[in-house]
Amino acid sequence: MVAVYGTTGVRESGMPKYLIQANYTAQGTKGLLSEGGSGRRAAVERVVGSCGGTLESMYFAYGDTDLYCIVDFPDHLSMAAVSMAVRASGAIESKATPLLTVEEIDAAARQDVAFRPPGG
Repeated sequence: MVAVYGTTGVRESGMPKYLIQANYTAQGTKGLLSEGGSGRRAAVERVVGSCGGTLESMYFAYGDTDLYCIVDFPDHLSMAAVSMAVRASGAIESKATPLLTVEEIDAAARQDVAFRPPGG
C-alpha cells in the first residue's frame, strides 16, 4: 500500500501506521514451521483486516526480532484490539511503534508547546 498525501502533507486515509516487531514463542515457531511464511502472512492479513486495517509489508528476520510488519489501522483502538488478541494466544510477543511521516513531524514541529524545563 502506498501512502497518499493531500496538500496538508497528512495521510489522506487518516489511518495511523505502525511498525510491529514480534518474536515467536516455541509454540509460535512450531506453527510457523507447519504453515510456512505464506500461511502466516495470510493469517496476519486476516487479523489486521478484521479490524479494518491493511498489511503494508511483512518480513521475517533472524537475530533479536523474528518478524517485522508495517500495518495501517483506522484508529488506535483497532491496533490495540489486534495486539491484545494476538498476544493473548501465547504464540507471539510483540510491540507496536506508531510511525509518523516527515510531513507529520514538520506539522508537529510548527506547533506551539508550553513547556518549562525543571528549574527553568
